[in-house]
Amino acid sequence: MKLQLLYNEYLNFKFNRGLPSVQTDGFVYGLLEDDSAALFFAERSDEAFVEWAYELQPRDPNYVASPDWKPVLSDSYKQLDVYDELVFYYLLFTINATTSIAKLNPYNAMNDMMKNYCFFQLAQLTDASRLNEVQRQQLRDFFFFFYLYAHPVNEETLYAFSFRGLDLVHTKTNIHVEQYVTAYHDYYSKHHDKYKDLTSIDPHQIQTCKSLTLELLRSIEGKSAKLEMPPEEGLDAVLQLINDVDGLMHMYSENKTTLFGMMRDFLSDNRSNPYRDHCFRMLLQNYVCYILYFKFDEIHHLVDYFKDTPVWCERMINSLFTDAIFIQKIMRQHRIDIAEYENVIAFFNEEARRIYL
Repeated sequence: MKLQLLYNEYLNFKFNRGLPSVQTDGFVYGLLEDDSAALFFAERSDEAFVEWAYELQPRDPNYVASPDWKPVLSDSYKQLDVYDELVFYYLLFTINATTSIAKLNPYNAMNDMMKNYCFFQLAQLTDASRLNEVQRQQLRDFFFFFYLYAHPVNEETLYAFSFRGLDLVHTKTNIHVEQYVTAYHDYYSKHHDKYKDLTSIDPHQIQTCKSLTLELLRSIEGKSAKLEMPPEEGLDAVLQLINDVDGLMHMYSENKTTLFGMMRDFLSDNRSNPYRDHCFRMLLQNYVCYILYFKFDEIHHLVDYFKDTPVWCERMINSLFTDAIFIQKIMRQHRIDIAEYENVIAFFNEEARRIYL
């Protein structure tokens, strides 16, 4: 499975880029009746990748006083209980749902942007050599938290997993997620006859699902080749910095006005389409997560550079603060009171004022 090709297809559908579809191993995107899209098995259009295990969802033990059943993988993992099993299922569903394209509305747009952004950033961090190991781990935890939070998952799942180096681990049981995912798919392949009334795919298709889920997981863990946003005419400079956070940090450290000038050039370009706008929003959130995360007061330089073009300054400030809530988390972590940044809040729109003031 070539995840980059699949990711390109995801973006092609998500932003209506109109590019010719390319062949991906075993899967193809299809539109649903509500204008959302999902990844389907190439050999059958009635079964979506994200839904194959839906009927296999474990019973919720939280609604039973004394659960009297065992997890399906209890023979492999003696330390696993039925509560842990449900959390693993929610994580599996969250990972697989990364490939789905939701119909956006005012209530889910921010979460959709944040989950997509965090998935992409988790794939970049291993190669970010200008960050030290402590900084990479801080950002890895930061992005993974929001990847789950924006899905969204329940509170138990949100805090159930942690990174040990590059390995994602279920903290309570010390079970490595990659090993669990492999055992999960292998179990249902081996015992297919027992569950054939609950799932309509056959063992070899379960193994195809395993391959894709593991690729998604390894990208989250930073063990695969980093993903790249595909090219777009006139967007080369922006995409270069999105695809290379080292380049972004180097440019900023050498001459921050070079980065601001690229932002200005984008804003002065009248061309607009959903993909271009998304890429610019990603660049701005990179500024939040790779610059302001470590030194929030750098925001003064951005405001000083753009304050003479208030329309552009307002657009960027409000994108930084309202496209995602990464900056809100950063301010809480560092105990920053935005009310003390009068030059920033002077450009807040109504939504930003509602959230932060």
